[in-house]
Amino acid sequence: MHLEEKTLSSEEIYNGKIFKITRDMALLENGEEAVREVVHHSGGVTVVPINDKNEVLMVKQYRYPHHKAILEIPAGKLEKNETHYQCGKRELLEETGCTCSEYKYLGEIIPTPAYVSEVIHLYMAKGLEFSQQNLDSDEFLDIEKIPLEKAYRMVMEGEITDSKTQIGILKAYCMENVEK
Repeated sequence: MHLEEKTLSSEEIYNGKIFKITRDMALLENGEEAVREVVHHSGGVTVVPINDKNEVLMVKQYRYPHHKAILEIPAGKLEKNETHYQCGKRELLEETGCTCSEYKYLGEIIPTPAYVSEVIHLYMAKGLEFSQQNLDSDEFLDIEKIPLEKAYRMVMEGEITDSKTQIGILKAYCMENVEK
């Protein structure tokens, strides 16, 4: 057994609306045991929607843990029995009021690998058709259109701090500029 740990036991210590937490006992490769606290999350999807003017539709919303509004690309949590593709299309429509004719999968990221099980899938959406937002009852946000080039600079200059947004913008920028 190399670079692997075996779960010996697991105790649920919290079960909430968005995640649950377990305290596990793990067997290390050297034969020692260690406690591992894990936040279990269903995962999510984030979408980089780019309109025909090469602008990214971004959402600005208040994030309670940081006590400020943060600029992000549309994203959301996977629901039970939902594919990440379905989730991405649902979240894009809910948050921006858009559907799209072209969806490109950009891969997945593990935002906090040390203690959270969450995996976030990334998409780029083009061919946007505008409809109406359908926000959750506890969701309040503003939509901002930012040219992709400017969004890229904002990431590089530290003005966009959300990690999924940084990665999504950088991948979309590379696909639009480097890989052509």
